[in-house]
Amino acid sequence: MMAFTMPPRSTPAARTRPISMSYLRAFDAVARHLNFRIAAEDLALTQSAVSRQIQALEHEVGAALFVRHTRSVQLTAAGSLLQRATHLSLERVDATVRQIRQNTGRKSVSITTWASFASMWLIPRLEAFQREHPDIDIRIDASDAFVDLHSADVDLALRCAEPNATPAQAERLFGEQLTLVASPWLLKTQPIHNTADLMACTWIESSDLQSAHHLQWLSWQRWLETYAASSPWPSSCPPCSPTCAPNAQTALPSPARWLYFNYTYQVVQAAVAGQGVALARLPLVAESLASGNLVEVLPQTRLNSPLAYWLVRAPRSDARPEVRAFCDWLRQQAAQTREAIGDVADPETADDLD
Repeated sequence: MMAFTMPPRSTPAARTRPISMSYLRAFDAVARHLNFRIAAEDLALTQSAVSRQIQALEHEVGAALFVRHTRSVQLTAAGSLLQRATHLSLERVDATVRQIRQNTGRKSVSITTWASFASMWLIPRLEAFQREHPDIDIRIDASDAFVDLHSADVDLALRCAEPNATPAQAERLFGEQLTLVASPWLLKTQPIHNTADLMACTWIESSDLQSAHHLQWLSWQRWLETYAASSPWPSSCPPCSPTCAPNAQTALPSPARWLYFNYTYQVVQAAVAGQGVALARLPLVAESLASGNLVEVLPQTRLNSPLAYWLVRAPRSDARPEVRAFCDWLRQQAAQTREAIGDVADPETADDLD
């Protein structure tokens, strides 16, 4: 007689489908109160409905989540583990939903620009726009990263670039010159009447000028190459900075010391604090010059830059009234900056001006 053996019992396949949010809500309520009746009142459900949801959740998880007693319940180890994750997650979801509900129907404009422009030009002026348009929220993303306006959740981009590096729809706001600036307090102790007087000063510069091609225009090296040949510098000297190599025909000077920072606004802050002389971007320090926080040193040695400041609008945002209002305000502010710095547009971009 042939004997038959039973096949080994197979292990149930692990469940992979997502857990229902309603199950997690019921679980969180019971875990917080450790009482089915109070949890049911909290959720505006019947006690039996909450009990069924907990049973269904335990089935989905594949483990008991509560130890049920006659008058109370306790979390199992699995239940405690799930509660820690569930409670935090539900709080984040609820907070996000509240924020979305609060913002629904509100008008807003989102702008991407780089940190120095935001802190030195845009933010000091924003109070005027908010005073005129109190119903429009402004969101600023200050980052050097490129943002694709066709896909990102951004309405406007404010950038600094050469004309041939901008998209066709870019609108020129103003151009750029570089100029030497220092604190009036520094100039009281270290007056600068000519280029030779600069030798006794600390020169302030960005430390990452070689990280991008357009930043090289901001270096002391370029200023020196323009003015050193016609200035009373010493006949020979070592290289003036890591970004400056000796010229084969004219030895470039070296200052008393160097001070380096990562960002343009840090360079200017150091100059305002009297820590040295900075080669600054004129559009970004025009307000500081007007207020007297900075003084233009040797204004006859301004340096033209091929860069300009541009406004780029996201195609999908162009028709919104709040975006148009912000762009109109930007154009007004840009006109004031052009007047302050004596900006004259390049012939190719003259049509973009107001």
